[in-house]
Amino acid sequence: MNSSIPTAALLQTRHAATPESAQTVLDALLSRQSHWPLNEPAPNPDELAQIFDTAMRAPDHGKLRPWRFVTIRGDARLALGEVLVDTASARSPEDPRTAHAHRSQRALAAPLIIALAAAVERRSNVPEIEQLMAVGAATMNLLNAIHALGYGGFWATGADSYEPAMHAALGFADNEQLLGFLFVGTPQAQSAARPVARPDHAAYVREWLGPANR
Repeated sequence: MNSSIPTAALLQTRHAATPESAQTVLDALLSRQSHWPLNEPAPNPDELAQIFDTAMRAPDHGKLRPWRFVTIRGDARLALGEVLVDTASARSPEDPRTAHAHRSQRALAAPLIIALAAAVERRSNVPEIEQLMAVGAATMNLLNAIHALGYGGFWATGADSYEPAMHAALGFADNEQLLGFLFVGTPQAQSAARPVARPDHAAYVREWLGPANR
């Protein structure tokens, strides 16, 4: 899929970037927003490889590379939909399974779904929270790359992300923690045309001038 934002510009270092390419990168970052639901097409194999390559550039204390990604597409989404119904039914055993049948459609809300997980190395001296943050940083790189290539993404969490049954169904190991799902595809026209207002950053930034008790 063609994009008006050159992907190569996102890979340039500050020293190599021209003012124009730097502004292109900033414009891409500032225009990213979540889209739901998402249509075909999803990124093709070459584009998807580039997207995952950006995740490998995330900050990673100790070079543990804790990120784990599982792609779900095609008919596999139907199987994921059944797992979503199963997990919802298990949470509400008093309800008939049919009461949760609508949840299977969630797996069809995008042509590509990426399950996000962290392989936590508990014997490492790198704190667990830093390993989880590395996966969060890698996921943000995925979202930015998806946007730069002209596609849309949506990061979903919720109860399904923390269900042992979901963890097992996706084949994650005991040390791998499911953190959510990225839904990936092409934004619908009305979603792409509706920009999201962002808060003023000044409300969330302050300068530290020394210890407060002095």
